[in-house]
Amino acid sequence: MPVSATNTATAVEDFDALIIGAGMAGLCALYRLRQIGLSVHALETAPDVGGVWYWNRYPGARFDSESYTYCYSFSRDLLDDWNWQERFAAQPEVLAYLNHVADRFDLRRHIDFETPVVSARYRQQDGTWLVETEAGKQIRCRFLVTATGPLAVSRFPEIEGFEDFGGECYHTGRWPHRGVVLAGKRVGIIGTGASGVQVIQTIAADVDRLTVFQRTPTYCIPQRNGPLDEGEREDIRRNYGHIFARCRDSFAGFIHSFDPRSGLEVSEQERQAKFEELWQQPGFAFWFGNFIDLMMDPTVNEYACEFLRGKIMERVRDPETARKLLPDHPFGTKRVPLENGYYEVYNRDNVELVDLRETPIQRITSGGIRTTSADYPLDVIICATGFDAVTGSLAKIDIRGLGDQSLSDKWRQGPKTCLGLQVAGFPNLFTLAGPHNAASLCNAVRCTEQNVDWVADCILYMRNQGYTRVVATAEAEADWTQHVNEVAGMTLLDTMTESWFYSAKQPGQERHVLVYAGGANTFRKRCDEEARRSYPGFEFS
Repeated sequence: MPVSATNTATAVEDFDALIIGAGMAGLCALYRLRQIGLSVHALETAPDVGGVWYWNRYPGARFDSESYTYCYSFSRDLLDDWNWQERFAAQPEVLAYLNHVADRFDLRRHIDFETPVVSARYRQQDGTWLVETEAGKQIRCRFLVTATGPLAVSRFPEIEGFEDFGGECYHTGRWPHRGVVLAGKRVGIIGTGASGVQVIQTIAADVDRLTVFQRTPTYCIPQRNGPLDEGEREDIRRNYGHIFARCRDSFAGFIHSFDPRSGLEVSEQERQAKFEELWQQPGFAFWFGNFIDLMMDPTVNEYACEFLRGKIMERVRDPETARKLLPDHPFGTKRVPLENGYYEVYNRDNVELVDLRETPIQRITSGGIRTTSADYPLDVIICATGFDAVTGSLAKIDIRGLGDQSLSDKWRQGPKTCLGLQVAGFPNLFTLAGPHNAASLCNAVRCTEQNVDWVADCILYMRNQGYTRVVATAEAEADWTQHVNEVAGMTLLDTMTESWFYSAKQPGQERHVLVYAGGANTFRKRCDEEARRSYPGFEFS
């Protein structure tokens, strides 16, 4: 479905499809849409491919998915010619893989790098999108695909005095590519989520002194990483079909599946044995291989919490420090960090834990961080304070649909989507890994490929039927949004735990769920059913 160029004062490039982003989702979409014969281009803010894996180069950054599950399945040759070195690959290896993919399939020449998008407007008169970049370049396309990533916009803490600090200050989500020398320095890190845990356990032995400013303790489970030998890699290659099938049928796209039993129907001895067995396994086994009602029944969840708190107390020698590390929210209601020796870090003489619930930060000073109880002299401050998740990267772009309606305005009281893939009033706009999409609570590549395949199949359906426009109906959007909220309300995610699974709570406003908590396997079935029934929730013209 080519888009015709017209003569204008300013040259406008034309493509069938334009993709915003060249990370894991963007590269997949670029490959797949070109494969079905569309003229496709991508715009990327970074100087190169990689998305989150381009920017997040902090010490210790690595997968929390098994490497051989966090890779594309669309090419058997690609699976055969790539050798993962570790069970959970580190950032340099991940970025090397994505560069390999871009080169192997000649994708780089279809991408404009260092090209932030500032606006995208739907033109009702010809059914196209007009996209404008920061440099003023304009591109017209029939289909607009956002692959901006759920964790792309770094969020600094709102603390007074950053501009006064005389040392170095970094955010894990925008780590300098030249690297940072931390050895022998006094380092303070704010935040103990997944990124913070990885940094802390990696740098503790090298810095002169490490002060950890903990806002909220969370449950960390052992990653149990290690190298993959050639025999293991050969076994993985032989079993890729089985591995991907296991991921496809699981709740979150990992190789782990819930135990069908309730945690209440077994004896205490059996329950503890199950917890110990899962705790000894690599990856997210304890989260996604646990009892089926772990995330729904508060009693079962508390049993798991008690088990994990006991492990923390066993590993941290100082009882007072251990106490500060004990979470009090339900397990799994915040993203669960995987760790390799994290708790043992607090047994080191050069590491101090500051509990900000007891002694909050007052301000950043010229020489470090001041809390309500002490001044901490620092050479480097690291902010591991997360992201404006899921909707943040879309909100940075002025996206306007029918009637010049702004997407940000439409979502001001919370996202509204159909299948997390389209928005009523925004024709031919597809949102990969956006709000209400299973890909935001999933082994990302497994769910991203599902998103991309669904979009490609929808466009093929349009081609076969002679359609050029598709848009979600208001009724389907309302139904899906209600379903997303109802499903979240059935789980322990619907607690007051502060997490990026929900939008930040504003005074006087309700919290809004950003992820689909019904599971990637259920999401896939709903999407497949929609396609099988010729897309009843969408209007074509």
